[in-house]
Amino acid sequence: MKIAVVAPSCTLSPKAADAVQAIVAQRGDCELAIHPQCFLSTGHFAGPDEARLAAIREVMADDSVDAVWFARGGYGSNRIAEAAGRDLPDAARRKTYMGYSDAGFLLAAFHRAGLSVAHGPMVQDILRQGGEAAVGRALDWLVRRDAASLEPGLQPGQGAMAFNLTVLSSLLGTPIEPDFSGRELLIEEVAEHEYRIDRMMFHLVNSPAIRACRSLRMGRMSEVPDNDPVFGSDAAAIVVDWCARSGIAFAGTADIGHDSANRVVPFSPVGD
Repeated sequence: MKIAVVAPSCTLSPKAADAVQAIVAQRGDCELAIHPQCFLSTGHFAGPDEARLAAIREVMADDSVDAVWFARGGYGSNRIAEAAGRDLPDAARRKTYMGYSDAGFLLAAFHRAGLSVAHGPMVQDILRQGGEAAVGRALDWLVRRDAASLEPGLQPGQGAMAFNLTVLSSLLGTPIEPDFSGRELLIEEVAEHEYRIDRMMFHLVNSPAIRACRSLRMGRMSEVPDNDPVFGSDAAAIVVDWCARSGIAFAGTADIGHDSANRVVPFSPVGD
């Protein structure tokens, strides 16, 4: 199996690339093709928009590639997501696309276009504490669809989606907004104040598109900065409150987040 790596947002660390290549070599069940674009640097981004888009479109059209694994998050995939999901070559429809965080913009656009996508760990996660487990989990699912990699609350035959809350809030109402109808929605966040989580949840649950989802589960809201003055509600209470206000069923917690324990959430129903 050949897995292509591209960086739609920020530059991939060479240290991370080398470490994951070593893991892949030891496994012996796949080939990792890290696109040179991953190491470009133009301001905040892994190369200009044109280079990042061209790299994605190149691997999407490559018949020898079985899966596309996004290198890391950061910021920037929204700038190319709509174009990346337009006028797709036939080869693009025979691949799986995996990432999370800022890559959620591409997951949304590609799912809307009918491609197979999944929320899951990325290459740069190898640098986290416990990163080898995260990378192994991602590869186990990409290569052999190992059910042990999946978020444990997923129900067979029922569709789910997983997004970073900031990314999800930002893509609502845009041309890449996916159809949430009847799906379980999993959200996670990192390094956002409670008042910002509250504001994003207001925007989220008041979207008619989101209100069509079957239920919502909350992943880890990590590294929440101190609020001054104290906000008065923690992230869990905020999410539960806004779900109750809007009539969205709150279904509990989810094993996803910006950490090495992050689990895989395919957007196609498990078992399909």
